[in-house]
Parts: sequence; C-alpha cells; structure tokens
Amino acid sequence: MRHFGTLLRHEIRILCYSPATYIAAFLFLLVMGSMFQWVIETYNQSVQETIPWVIFFQLFWLPVFFMVPLLTMKSFSEEKRLGTLENLMTTPAGTAEIVLAKFFSAYFLYVGLWSITIGFNFILFHYAGDARVIEAGPLLGGFAFAALSGLLFIATGIFASTVTRSQLVAGILSFSLLFGMIIGSRYLSELKQLEDGYSASLRNWIDALQIFEHAEDLSRGILDSRAVFFYLFSTILMLTFSTLVVRSKIWRG
Repeated sequence: MRHFGTLLRHEIRILCYSPATYIAAFLFLLVMGSMFQWVIETYNQSVQETIPWVIFFQLFWLPVFFMVPLLTMKSFSEEKRLGTLENLMTTPAGTAEIVLAKFFSAYFLYVGLWSITIGFNFILFHYAGDARVIEAGPLLGGFAFAALSGLLFIATGIFASTVTRSQLVAGILSFSLLFGMIIGSRYLSELKQLEDGYSASLRNWIDALQIFEHAEDLSRGILDSRAVFFYLFSTILMLTFSTLVVRSKIWRG
C-alpha cells in the first residue's frame, strides 16, 4: 500500500475538477435544506412524538439515490472508455490500491457533504434562540449512521462503475442496486409469505438488515452490532468484487 496516498490525492483532485461533483453537492444541499425546512415546519404546526433529527435522517435515501451515482459513476467506467486504466495498471500500484483510492476519495466527499448539514443546527439556534433545540444525541447518532451506511453505498457505486465503460449505465446500475438494497429490502420485510414456517427465520434476517431501522435506531442512540457487521462486511465484499472485476481480462477487453 505504498502508493495509496499518492493515488488518493490524485483521485480527490479528479473529483474536485469533475462537474458531477458540484452537481451532486448542489442537489444534496438543496434537497437536505428543503427536507430540514419541512421537518421544522411540521413541528411548528403540531407537537410530534418523534425527535426532529430522527425524521430528518429517515429521509436519507432521497439524496443517496442521486448523490452516490454522481460521485462514483465516473470512477472506473471513464477510465475504461478512455483506455487510461491500462497505463495505471502497469505502474507499481496494485489493483487493490487503485480501487481503495477511488473508493475513499468518493467516501470522504460523501461524508464531507453530510457534515455540512451540521450547519443547519446553527441556523435553527439563530432563529430559535434556545440551545435546547439542538439535541446532541440524535444528531451524533444520525451522522454515525450516515458515515457507516455510506461505506456500503459508495462501495456499491464503485462496483457498478467497474462493470461498464458507460457513465450513464454505471449511474443507472448504481441507482438500481441502491434502490433494491434500501427500498426492496423494506418491501420484502412486509411480505406475508415470510411470516410462517421456515420463512420466519429468513424474515428475522431481513428485519435485522433493514436500513431504515438502522437509521432510526442510531438516531435514537441505539447501536446494533449486527448492523455494524452488515455494513463493514458488505463493503469489503463489494470492494473485493470490484477488485476482481478490474483484474479480469474480460473487463479490460
């Protein structure tokens, strides 16, 4: 991993020069700002049982669906289209280093965009004039969820980019995988066919891997070790698949 630092700085510079990065940042702040305003207006109209930041982070999937594809779709598909990755593969840098550099550059930017929303607290405090409106527990738990789940989301986007030379196809594939992962798993948990017999044990596993439940639990200060294992293991699996695809002769052909 001697060349990882150099590759990471190179990938971060590429993202900083990419128009897709600024489009993702603009859309993210626009969507998250609108969501935050909606949550506050809802609480002004009537008393809610759920903490505001719990609702805010429950809507994480809205920016994820467009932000992750925009940040990752160019990572490998553009390299293959231009034929530049072959030159990079001939350097002393290993395939795993290349994949990890592209992964972490996108992940750091993803986490950085989420961290900007911390400023919403200061805006809320400025207008409310009461520090009690800022609840540290739900806020820290919500950002912990964003950072933890972001590992899997970005790794999924990187994998989608390795299987095609088209940025558009990579973006669509990334969106589809994320949609199935987030929305599809929730749909499966509501199927009545999984309530009886041998399917009940499968239902328990599906319920334990519900990303919406992870978001709610962490924003309430509840940490489930199964969720941590799920995100870390799935991220490693996605990055391993990405590395194998990049190494394959089929991918280079």
